[in-house]
Amino acid sequence: MDRRSFVKVTGLAGLTGLAGCTGGPGGSEETTTTESSGGDGGEETTTAAEETTQSAEDTTNVGMVYATGGLGDGSFNDQAQQGAIRARDELGVSFDESQPDEVSQFKTFQQQFAESTNPNYDLVCCIGFLQTDALIETSEAYPEQNFMLVDSVVESPNVANYVFAEHEGSYLVGQMAGLLTTQEFSAGTGATSPDSASVGFVGGVESDLIKKFEAGFKAGVKAANGDVEVLTNYTGSFNDPAAGKEAALAMYNSGADIVYHASGNTGTGVFQAAQEQGKFAIGVDRDQSVTKSSYADVILASMVKRVNTAVYNSIESVVNEEFQGGGIVSLGLEQNGVDIVYGDSLSSEIPTEVKDEVTASREAIVAGDVEVPTDPSNV
Repeated sequence: MDRRSFVKVTGLAGLTGLAGCTGGPGGSEETTTTESSGGDGGEETTTAAEETTQSAEDTTNVGMVYATGGLGDGSFNDQAQQGAIRARDELGVSFDESQPDEVSQFKTFQQQFAESTNPNYDLVCCIGFLQTDALIETSEAYPEQNFMLVDSVVESPNVANYVFAEHEGSYLVGQMAGLLTTQEFSAGTGATSPDSASVGFVGGVESDLIKKFEAGFKAGVKAANGDVEVLTNYTGSFNDPAAGKEAALAMYNSGADIVYHASGNTGTGVFQAAQEQGKFAIGVDRDQSVTKSSYADVILASMVKRVNTAVYNSIESVVNEEFQGGGIVSLGLEQNGVDIVYGDSLSSEIPTEVKDEVTASREAIVAGDVEVPTDPSNV
């Protein structure tokens, strides 16, 4: 394994840092003496190692296999980690983390967690749709192991699937962008050029999932103003800030005022380009005006996707012995699975009338009065 193989996060019990290792917690063989329950004056001994083992057995253990791009993206993976941290703090679970660099590593990490006996993992969380093919094989090979998958579906009785209505949240940020690009607007270090009336979308790996972000964004822009042009570019990676910057610079130089990204850590480059060009950007998955605070002066809003909720709920179901594999949980605007969050620094500068229109659209989508497309070719 390379430098990013496994990073240990300790909960209640100190566990081995590498899934699949047979070595247990260390400690001296200190012996304690107690009265036997029989009351015959005999002694029974319990070693510290045995006590630690008993404690470990009482702890729910979770394995986290993150998407490529790793932790520190201020976005998708970091959001998933927040769910595990909350479960650790509130439910007393312990979790281990793996950060694959490439898609080819997903199967290896999934299987290492599934094969581990010290500890036994009660749940393995697989973050991201690119893990689907690997998990189809792994879930079949380890039918007694519980898994959860974010952003895709594996039809297996030991896999709980969580999917999001990314298009609904993207519609809201698209409408905001479409409204702002047609007026003179300045805030932080950014400003619009209303004569151009153009916005952009930068995606990571081109796929049906990321096209949902694009479709919702385009539909929202169109709802705001049908004359606004939407430029699109897929970089092919969720961890290439240089490619994100290059794609965004091309859009800003072509007249785009605002660029929305759905590209993981690649989006960091979008923010860099926005600052250099004095334009605006829209974050994704988390409030990136907070997680990428050095770019708060150009981040108008973020389309938050509460992957943390999916991770926490799946862990809680295991703790409560209510895990249900084979099902699909859908999280959209109505379930607060996705939403628009205005930038921490720029929120107060966004016109009230713009926010009011976005709020009205949110209510209409939840009520079923507005149906948001999932395919950009249908916009």
